[in-house]
This record gives sequence, structure tokens and C-alpha cells, in this order.
Amino acid sequence: MKFNWKSPEKEMSEKLKKACIDFEYELRPKITKFLLERLDAECCGDLSCFYFDVDLNSGWVGIGTETPQDYIDKIQVDFDNEINGNLNFSALAS
Repeated sequence: MKFNWKSPEKEMSEKLKKACIDFEYELRPKITKFLLERLDAECCGDLSCFYFDVDLNSGWVGIGTETPQDYIDKIQVDFDNEINGNLNFSALAS
């Protein structure tokens, strides 16, 4: 699983980088549980084929286009509801 951090700034401050790392540690278990519950044995095993775009400007986590389309199709609607519906981006506010 890989996260692409999208920031309006070219260079992120050290404070923001640390906040992103902390936020990623919060996101990983939620997304891992979500994927395993939805895809069970169907997925790529170690979840390395999943990419997520974290837009710091809009406060939204999206499924990256690098993720295989058949997985995107299976999880898109539930992902938006369960993951984005329960996120707290306030920790990333600078």
C-alpha cells in the first residue's frame, strides 16, 4: 500500500511531513481492515497494488489510479463512505 501526498505547496514543512507520517499510521490500519473485509482472498496478498492519494487541500483520500481498475470498481463506493466519512484532517492543519 502506497500513499501519494498531494499538497498545494511544492515543499512541505518538517512539521507537515511529521503530521503526514502520523496521519498515515492512523490511515493504514483502517484501510487495511477495510480492504481485507471487502476483498478477502481476492486481493494482491500484501496490498502492494493499492495506491491512495491524500489531498491535503480538500481533506480527501482517494483510490489512486495506479490501483488495478477491478479493485477500484469493487471498493470505490464503500471506501468513500467508510474511510472519508470517518477521517479527521485537523491534525494536518498548519
